[in-house]
Amino acid sequence: MSVSWLRRAWAPDAAVGLAVLLLGLLEVAWRAPSTADGRQLLLVVSAATVVGGSRRAPGAALALAALVSVAQVLAAAPFLLVQVGEASVLFGCARWGNRATVWLSGLAAPLAAGLVLLHAAAGGPLPITGPLDGLSVWLSQSGANWAYAVLVTAVTLLGLPWLAGLTVRFAERARAAKRSQEAAEADTERAHAERSQAQEIAALQEEQARLARDVHDVVGHSLAVILAQAESAQYLPDDEDARDDMKRIMQNIATSARSSLQDVRHVLTGAPADAGGRAGRLDDILTGVRAGGQEVIHTEHGTERPLAPDARNVALRVLQESLTNAVKHGRRSVPVRLDRHWPQRPGEHELRIQVRNAIAAEPKSVASAGLGLAGMRQRLALVGGRLDIQRGTGSEGEEFQVTAWIPIRTESR
Repeated sequence: MSVSWLRRAWAPDAAVGLAVLLLGLLEVAWRAPSTADGRQLLLVVSAATVVGGSRRAPGAALALAALVSVAQVLAAAPFLLVQVGEASVLFGCARWGNRATVWLSGLAAPLAAGLVLLHAAAGGPLPITGPLDGLSVWLSQSGANWAYAVLVTAVTLLGLPWLAGLTVRFAERARAAKRSQEAAEADTERAHAERSQAQEIAALQEEQARLARDVHDVVGHSLAVILAQAESAQYLPDDEDARDDMKRIMQNIATSARSSLQDVRHVLTGAPADAGGRAGRLDDILTGVRAGGQEVIHTEHGTERPLAPDARNVALRVLQESLTNAVKHGRRSVPVRLDRHWPQRPGEHELRIQVRNAIAAEPKSVASAGLGLAGMRQRLALVGGRLDIQRGTGSEGEEFQVTAWIPIRTESR
């Protein structure tokens, strides 16, 4: 502990104790300086010490006050008016003391009255002299009423400060509880605000990720188809008969670019993927891929079932991305096989889409697909579907196979 802290902590109490000490010395001097003895001076010093320590050391002050009171009664020492200030120790015990100190201080009033009653019952004079001699004589001659008067006086002088300290203690505890409650409510409101902000940020990030997936699928597919068609134009013969083929290829490129622009516009405006007429439909996807020179064998098993809008959108995007990867990483000379399996047996409630393509002699790494495969997994997870990717050997050599399962639900009304 630093000296400055001790000074700040004990300065008010020391000032109060010094004031009590000066008042006590004045009382002793005013009574009869010639009759002053060491007992009176000891009572004054003890009263100043008890009053000064009632806030910082209430338990020690209570013990000192009790010892001095017992010794005063046993020695028949005179009562000093300055000792009334010792009642402040009961206030300090009830206000700042621990639980044991509070209960012990609550017993001080009846115990003090009991000591006086026992002393008087034994035939000893009441330790009241000086200005209170008249009160001493009256109490000694009042017969049965003097005991009642002593009890009332003790309870009044000692009980009321104790009750006041207890009242202030509980009032401060109630204020502290209220402050804690207000702080907890403020923390709760701040936590709610932070959670709402985090949810908004997460929603924005999810929306950004969704837009990135959609734009990647649309633009990636269109560019792959346009690139395939442009590359096929390089192999046209350089004669007059190839002009019609060139016009057809350029028309297909323009159609693919136009469809891509429509899809991007629908993605950015939040419209359904197939809201633009031809854009996003299965026939358009297959036509665009085939127009680039890549043969696609499409086989459908079972009876087509209606899909909910979100599931239908996911099915088209997954199919689009799978065919895009097949065009980019597959062999042009080997057809891409697309199989769509609708539920045919009881208990089946999923559409299974499978795309297989032969891998080119020097394929790009599958990991380079980046948002493609990851985007398909995320899309399927949002509708309760799943994705399986396999690489193995087939009839045309090394093959890459993508299989997606999409739950079938009744289309919402």
